[in-house]
Amino acid sequence: MRGRSVVLAMLMGLTMSGCVWARDVALVSNKSNAINGLAMAELTKMCKGETARWQDGKPVRVVMRKPSLAEMKLVLEKVYGASESETMQMIAAANHARANHPAVVVVDTDQDVLNQVASTPGAVGFVDVYSINSSVSVLKVGGHLPLEPGYALHGN
Repeated sequence: MRGRSVVLAMLMGLTMSGCVWARDVALVSNKSNAINGLAMAELTKMCKGETARWQDGKPVRVVMRKPSLAEMKLVLEKVYGASESETMQMIAAANHARANHPAVVVVDTDQDVLNQVASTPGAVGFVDVYSINSSVSVLKVGGHLPLEPGYALHGN
């Protein structure tokens, strides 16, 4: 009987630890961007550098944390559909012809993402949903906001 309790406690602990890591990644935007959401296909094109400008002419800039981080695995899978090394190659290719205005900027922390997005017209970025602050706008992805059922960048 005691063995079952220990096993049950261990299973509950593993389940709970999985919930801690299962986070939504929010897509945030510079407040001057005149959009409230993107389709997943549009987001993928931006992240791969295939969309250079918004409709109002501002250059598109995607800001993200290092692809090697566990927190970015969801973005690599769902947006890029690639491994870390393949994603880095796509980012390098996207930035190749845009030295002055890189298509994708890689930074160290969620706070760095928020600072870059808030200070760069035309920028969007990926952050942990719990890092969002009032300096940016949260965008819908595929018609859903983070934490809503059907959100494309949900962490499970």
